[in-house]
Amino acid sequence: MTFPLVGFVSALSEFAPMIGRWINGEEGAKTAQKVAHIAQTVTGEGETSKILQVLQSDPRVLIQFQQEILKLDQALVMEEYKDRESARLRDIALANAGRSNFRADIMVIAAAMGLVSCLMTIALYRSSLPGEAVGIISTVAGIFGSCLKDAYAFEFGSSRGSKLKDSRFFFGK
Repeated sequence: MTFPLVGFVSALSEFAPMIGRWINGEEGAKTAQKVAHIAQTVTGEGETSKILQVLQSDPRVLIQFQQEILKLDQALVMEEYKDRESARLRDIALANAGRSNFRADIMVIAAAMGLVSCLMTIALYRSSLPGEAVGIISTVAGIFGSCLKDAYAFEFGSSRGSKLKDSRFFFGK
């Protein structure tokens, strides 16, 4: 590769926009390597500039690249689903055993308290805080809000698996 991997994969996102969300995630570097490998395999080229040139000039190769990226997307979605499913199964097992998931409860309470603390700080001290501090506190509040959003999505359904989780919990299946 003639320039950094993430830069190359970012350039490839011109041909398959979904790539952009992958390289910014937890497994970004690993996924970027997979994308680069797909591009090299499909084009038969090893140099980044040649890979990009082939994808721009040959529609058949571009379509093949996009199809391989769609397969990768499906695999990544399934990995995420399996990860959430195992966490949900753990919660179901704890509930069936008459126990609760204190760790999750503490995380949600801490995120809620963090969000409220940030908002109260801004509301009470905005006039005496510099603009940079307000910006940083607002950013931290957004992170706490995102944590709460994820917790609600996990508990109340953000996927097909949530219906399965609910039926197992309530009906013991």
